[in-house]
Amino acid sequence: MGNYQIQCTACGQVYPDTGSNECPDRHAALQRTVYAAQHLHCADLPGMMRFYDWLPMFNKPAVTAGPVTYRSVVLARELGLSHLYITFNGFWPEKGAAIKTCSFKELEAVPTMQRAAEKKSGILVVASAGNTGRAFAQIAAEMKTPVVVVIPTKSLPRIWTTVPTDTVLLITVDGDYSDAINRSIDIANLPNLTAEGGAKNCARRDGMGTVMLDAATTIGRIPDYYVQAVGSGTGAIAAWEAAQRLIRDGRFGHHLPHMILSQNLPFVPMAHAWKAGRREIDAMTDMADATQAISQVYADVLTNRNPPYGITGGLFDCLTETGGEIFAVSNDEARLAQRHFEECEGIDLDPAAGVTVASLITAAQGGLIDRRKDVMVNITGGGYKRVQEEFDLIPVTTALAINNTTNVDQIARFVNDWVKEHA
Repeated sequence: MGNYQIQCTACGQVYPDTGSNECPDRHAALQRTVYAAQHLHCADLPGMMRFYDWLPMFNKPAVTAGPVTYRSVVLARELGLSHLYITFNGFWPEKGAAIKTCSFKELEAVPTMQRAAEKKSGILVVASAGNTGRAFAQIAAEMKTPVVVVIPTKSLPRIWTTVPTDTVLLITVDGDYSDAINRSIDIANLPNLTAEGGAKNCARRDGMGTVMLDAATTIGRIPDYYVQAVGSGTGAIAAWEAAQRLIRDGRFGHHLPHMILSQNLPFVPMAHAWKAGRREIDAMTDMADATQAISQVYADVLTNRNPPYGITGGLFDCLTETGGEIFAVSNDEARLAQRHFEECEGIDLDPAAGVTVASLITAAQGGLIDRRKDVMVNITGGGYKRVQEEFDLIPVTTALAINNTTNVDQIARFVNDWVKEHA
């Protein structure tokens, strides 16, 4: 059996991992990992490698990225929450947080790249609004593994590493995140390349799931509340799946955390659909004037037009099973929450984490949280000021700039030449 197999959330079929992200019977559903280890064993390894038993890979890459959970004092006191825990995903060496790209996307990149290498899936193609691309570039540099990153041109300043690398092919697209996703699909169909799969990739979700594992092992039990801003909702799905594994373990409680999620106004398609009680997002209702709305969002990494919301095993199922909710947070609320968190806790946040903290403040002040219970806040990114004190940030330069009219054959020639050098 090895240390894990894959299970379809629609039909329940269990099968060996071939590297595919689809059910053998092609069900439209997320595929989950089923681990041989029923009980979580924390290895004496750095970062997320502590949770190696519940990651879909056989080898252990030498990386230090991992979540760090600590109990809040100042912010907890201000909000009147007696058991507030911060799970910090960023760079904060004083707390032992060593995610150099300052985003929890590094937790996705490590097992995703390792699994692809072990399954000989081909060079990964990653579409990103910024944070994911930077994380995959950093891990590609650390693991000396090639990767193709496709981003909107405006996201170029966000793509940097802390170590020099020639293993990243960076392609910029004139447009928004959805345009980058569309062009990445064309590129992933070229020889020796493969789409990394996004939310459908169990390695990405299980990597992010280590956030819940770190919180539960620190607190001693599954938290009662889980708070996070979402763009695709993949991080929340990952936390839900990890909590289910912890319940089966038996040592961390038998309750699922109540999900308190948030999106950034004015682009809040999942918040609209959930409030209306709909399993499917309606483009005309929930994403009217999407391009305009996306252009006005402060935390633009939260703008995914095709999130895994209605798919079996996706965010709708997660919210339903956990009794969850999604808040809509304004730009001003997010900025204010960012500043407030830094004043209270002593570290800077990225905009998406600002949205998270804003929803925590709203829920706490609105009496939606039992103040005596364990509250976990997933801070998905922060420590940008701190990392610049420790490292020279090396920009990844654009190898190819394209737009929606660039000929696919032209792109293919360029990419194929690069692949021949790096495959």
